[in-house]
Amino acid sequence: MKLLHITFHFEYADEIEKILDKNEIENFVRYSMCEGRDRDGKHYGTQVYPGSTTVVQAQVPDEGMAQMLQDLKAFRDKKMAHRHLEAVVLPIEKLLD
Repeated sequence: MKLLHITFHFEYADEIEKILDKNEIENFVRYSMCEGRDRDGKHYGTQVYPGSTTVVQAQVPDEGMAQMLQDLKAFRDKKMAHRHLEAVVLPIEKLLD
């Protein structure tokens, strides 16, 4: 089991959720409308720095991670506007039983 941490522009939340559903990830946490900065600058939800970032964290079984990352990469490569998507895989040392 790994923790998948995904950041992307908030307007793509529904499309990212569809990718999670396709990969049978039923439980995840979504932090919507976060402030952040990416390769195009700051996104603080203001007139000066428009836009916001969304963060999704999900526990993904080891055997499903390759397909999940492949689907996220396909989404990112689909349009120039998706290029801000980032995904980080972190080890999980312990889970609450």
